[in-house]
Amino acid sequence: MGIVLMIGLFGIAWAMTPIPDSTQKQATAQGSVIYYRDGKTEIARQGVDRKNVPLASVPKHVRDAVIAIENRSFYTDSGVSVKGTVRSVWSTVTGQQLQGGSTITQQLVRNYYSGLSQERSVTRKFKEILIAMKVDQSKSKEWVLEQYLNTIYFGRGANGVQAASQAYFGKDVSKITVSEAAYLASVIQQPSRFADPQGGDLDAARSRWTSVINGMREIGALTPDQAAAEKFPTLKAPKKPFEFKGQSQYMVDQVRAELNRRGYTDEAINGGGLKIVTTFDKKLMDAAARAVKQVIPAGTPKKIRVGLAAVEPSTGEVIAFYGGKASQYKYDNAFSSQVQAGSTFKPYTLAAALNDGMGLSTRVDGNSPMRVASDPSHPIPNDSGRSYGHINLIRATQSSVNTAFVDLGQKVGLDKVAATAEAMGIPAAQLKQHQGAASFPLGVASLSAVQNASGFSTFANGGVHAEAHVIKSVTDARGKKTTIKPATAQAISKEAAGDATYAMQQVVKYGTGTAARLYDRPVAGKTGTTDDSGAVWFNGFTAQMATAVNMFRDDNKTVQIPGYGVQFGGQLPAQIWRAFMTEAMAGKPVVQFPEPTDFGYGTYDSEPQDDRGTRDDDARDPDGWPNDDVTQTPDPTFEPTEPEPTDTPSDDPTLPEEPETGPPTGGDGTGAPTTGPGDGRDNAGRPANGRPNG
Repeated sequence: MGIVLMIGLFGIAWAMTPIPDSTQKQATAQGSVIYYRDGKTEIARQGVDRKNVPLASVPKHVRDAVIAIENRSFYTDSGVSVKGTVRSVWSTVTGQQLQGGSTITQQLVRNYYSGLSQERSVTRKFKEILIAMKVDQSKSKEWVLEQYLNTIYFGRGANGVQAASQAYFGKDVSKITVSEAAYLASVIQQPSRFADPQGGDLDAARSRWTSVINGMREIGALTPDQAAAEKFPTLKAPKKPFEFKGQSQYMVDQVRAELNRRGYTDEAINGGGLKIVTTFDKKLMDAAARAVKQVIPAGTPKKIRVGLAAVEPSTGEVIAFYGGKASQYKYDNAFSSQVQAGSTFKPYTLAAALNDGMGLSTRVDGNSPMRVASDPSHPIPNDSGRSYGHINLIRATQSSVNTAFVDLGQKVGLDKVAATAEAMGIPAAQLKQHQGAASFPLGVASLSAVQNASGFSTFANGGVHAEAHVIKSVTDARGKKTTIKPATAQAISKEAAGDATYAMQQVVKYGTGTAARLYDRPVAGKTGTTDDSGAVWFNGFTAQMATAVNMFRDDNKTVQIPGYGVQFGGQLPAQIWRAFMTEAMAGKPVVQFPEPTDFGYGTYDSEPQDDRGTRDDDARDPDGWPNDDVTQTPDPTFEPTEPEPTDTPSDDPTLPEEPETGPPTGGDGTGAPTTGPGDGRDNAGRPANGRPNG
């Protein structure tokens, strides 16, 4: 009766213990790999170190080694070992050290399926046995062994035999030798101890390895002579904890952020086995870093930061950037930091006017100062108080005339200026708080280098804006590839884009941006310098690439370099731009910009006037702006000055003395320094209605 009762209870338990219908997430998770745009060069790996492989890709001697040491009866047992199970249960009941005895199937069940804890209890062990027996009945031995080899932990952070082969021997599992296979099998028992054995642990590892070799001989996987010929393998030195180098951390941050925006969860990134191909070009990433380091003087104060971003106009792909030294900056200078755009915003106003039906021959008031009805107590001056008279839009752009663009903004409507800038890629949230101010066309809104490069890429792409993005494609663990298709839209007309480009060509030929000239191909661009040189820019483009460069200080002071003086957009930013673009355009075909539309040559001031050697407009905050014409003496260009006592020269111009708590961003008028994202300040802590330089 007792036997019958036990059989009955076993039958009930058998019926009530189904094979779990879900697996442990950690058991099946595969890490994702992020690549440069070539799809071959790795940037970083994310999440669990595992790469599942089919059993057919695992050499027979690797399988034999594992079976020889872990479960010699694997192909003949029913998923459990009676002797091993009795020994294991007895150890659990008595509280002794748990002895080996679990079969490969039992180990798989314990580590693979959900609902089985790792606690040592008779109930859990009994449940494990029942499920193992059911798995043995319903699944093939090959399936069990494949899942086991892909699931088991081998130490060194490696999950599964493929990752273990790379971790211990630096090779694919298909190339593992018999000796190396025996070591991988040895590790399974004590992965932490045998991950990098030294001293007594090394002796124990050798002993375990010998047991595996002898086991392979005993099951017939090796002949006696073959077993005797095997030598203990040389282990590859363990990898140091992964360290991001150069811009890698910033690249990974942007990739993960975009994946999240596109619906990929962190769980999918860390455990989904994704192959992520980015838009970043390794050669151009290196070129961006070189351009900054070669141009910025060695004595540059540590607090001065430099950002660079390059966008491919036809696709919107961010192909290169420089965000500063990642080991020092939590926030990068290309994507995260936002500073006032200054006169690099004027082309958006120009685009709005041209798209609204005005032409390059349209005349605007370039006299200084200018009083506007919305703020008559704060007249707007030009650099040095210079008056230009009524000028066309080409001259206004070339000479970066403040009053001309304020007048143009009034004529076209500031709401249209904001709408145009938004259509060209500038987020509306960064424009809204400023677009009611007469000084809006002068660049009081704060932008990142990537946003500004993306906006200017619209000019190069015939008025079509392609959404800036950093991911080309994502392939999941099943091999399904998703190619990223960025949103595109005709932001401005093709004619407006061409005419604006023509006007900006004059900036580089004759205006404040001559330091950015590329002598083998046409360039269009715009300099920008905010109030007191709190941020200085050069934005420019060829037909194939748009690049923005900015410089600013993380303590909101004037960008001033010993020996080079106060900086303007046409100085070091333009030189960095040229250094990068010279390398980026090398070997590329020369593509001409389109001819401007018939803008009325008869009304143009004959040939463009040569403004080379001049700087950007140099205005003041509203309260300090003059009420009548004044003559201001320009600061000498490249005149030596004494370094500020708080600054320490550094070979790395982007190295701060203290890490910041947030990226510089746009303003709310409180006058407080920047402390984090979205705090409502421009980079220099000035009021939101502060008027930038040209």
